[in-house]
Amino acid sequence: MNMHPDYRVQRRLVPVTHFHEVNPLTSGRIGVVIDVETTGLDRETDCIIELAVQRFRFDDRGRIVQVGLPRVWREDPGIPIDPKITKLTGLAVDDVAGQAIDEEMAVEILSSADIIIAHNAAFDRPFIDRRLPAIADKPWACSMAELDWLELGFEGRALAHLVAQCGWFYEGHRAENDILALLYLLSHGLSDGTTILSKLIECSERPTYRVNAIDAPFDAKDRLKARGYRWDAAMRFWWKSVGQDESDVERAWLNSDVYAGYGEPAFIPVTACERHR
Repeated sequence: MNMHPDYRVQRRLVPVTHFHEVNPLTSGRIGVVIDVETTGLDRETDCIIELAVQRFRFDDRGRIVQVGLPRVWREDPGIPIDPKITKLTGLAVDDVAGQAIDEEMAVEILSSADIIIAHNAAFDRPFIDRRLPAIADKPWACSMAELDWLELGFEGRALAHLVAQCGWFYEGHRAENDILALLYLLSHGLSDGTTILSKLIECSERPTYRVNAIDAPFDAKDRLKARGYRWDAAMRFWWKSVGQDESDVERAWLNSDVYAGYGEPAFIPVTACERHR
């Protein structure tokens, strides 16, 4: 059936210890995949109710050569869990009552990482930084936002959809299942002989800038929005992220189409240690 043009076979994800054989001549680097389930979307007031992490080792070609055991903790938020969150995650108050994250173990695992990877790190990282401030300066990468999935031959960027295009399926919206799915996705081999992980590491290590359009004229808001800028409600200016190779073009556009000689934007260098906060 695998070879039949009218059928596609998908396989359930199963736990693994590695995806490639280890090369004894290389030491490799450590990564940790991470996922959280929370009481809501507000990074300041909502809380983690489930945290899953899994450590892995990868070689200099971005191949995963060793996978550790998953660690999953639930935590009582001390507040009611919205029925919509229960429907999404399967976690109700009784499922987390009296439980807590093993902070010492979680910090030990995350501290050992050369890179922490989440699928939508802009959501996960603020919750982790607040709950586990000891690892707040670790480098992060986002498999959802940092990769050009269309360029890599994929449609969409939702984790389950990407994994399905690789020929696998799983039950989503549970932290342990999501990190396993992410490991499989990162290990996926591409037509050029590289892996998704190698592409992500390359993107993560590339310097970027946060461009803050401070004091931009009010009548420039539509132009900024159309160019991909987002409104920072707390700081009250428009901003976007650009790569180092795009910075000169972006600066020229802002000076000509936004500021016109009155004021200038701020270009703030961003590394993986600051990204996705």
